[in-house]
Amino acid sequence: MGAITDITGIRVGHVQKSDAGWLSGVTVVLPPPGTVGSVDVRGGGPGTHETDALDPTTLTSAVDAVVLTGGSAFGLVAAHGAQRWCEENGRGFAVPGGVVPIVPAAAIFDLGRGGDFSARPDADMGYAATAAAATQRDGHDVGRGNVGAGTGAVIGRGKYKGGVGTASITLENGVVVAALAVVNALGLPFGTSPKQAEPGPGTPLNTTLVVVATNAILDKAECKRTASAAHAGLARALNPSHTLVDGDTVFALATGAVALDRSSEAARQLSLVTLQSAAADVVRLAILDGIASAEAVSTPAGDFRAYGDVVR
Repeated sequence: MGAITDITGIRVGHVQKSDAGWLSGVTVVLPPPGTVGSVDVRGGGPGTHETDALDPTTLTSAVDAVVLTGGSAFGLVAAHGAQRWCEENGRGFAVPGGVVPIVPAAAIFDLGRGGDFSARPDADMGYAATAAAATQRDGHDVGRGNVGAGTGAVIGRGKYKGGVGTASITLENGVVVAALAVVNALGLPFGTSPKQAEPGPGTPLNTTLVVVATNAILDKAECKRTASAAHAGLARALNPSHTLVDGDTVFALATGAVALDRSSEAARQLSLVTLQSAAADVVRLAILDGIASAEAVSTPAGDFRAYGDVVR
């Protein structure tokens, strides 16, 4: 499918609203139970939830869901809905009396882009997006463009529409590396002409969110390094990136289905370098896919052109 769902067990759910002042939504990446994860936050204006739990030195290693949401810091409440779904379905870190789901989240700034500043995702939308992911069949196609958390996304200082994109790469050893990106960037793709890069009417508050996933067996520290390496793909796709007003964040997930060659230290290093290089490549492809899949939108807050229409 050329999507993050090429990794067995990973499912994606989108929920969005684009009328009555709305232009926002939620995307949930629901991995199989036991998936290990970490994160690397590089942007100067991040909006995140429970990312500290993904540090390699902390107690837990499994990630139960990843929530990508609109609504800036307000939208992070969508993670509570995903957490509620996970608890109802017995997914989480076992504690006396029940489970505590580990549900990190990150948000883009899209406040007011549909005309109503108060139209932003809530916990119910997070629950619905998680439930939508759970109902998908394995290997399903993933909605691209102006869906889920990419509904209100823009790029190029608010001049063009951004959106959701995804891509995958299969290595010779059978390891799949894939990514899903929500592209809401200050910058534009490399190669953009100076005229195309002129500022638009939007407020320059932005973020590109990425989930990189692999079917390889990785520990939490290796996921952290994979997330770090994947940021190179973001920098290759967008100019500028990681700015003060971008909250650029990359999550890394490993489902643990395929063993890497660890027969020697040299083999281990080569396996990890190859995987992490692919992570950077697939992030670049997912970001460009999100931009190419976006469509022009006219709202009370302004008109947003489709970058793909302009360059074609």
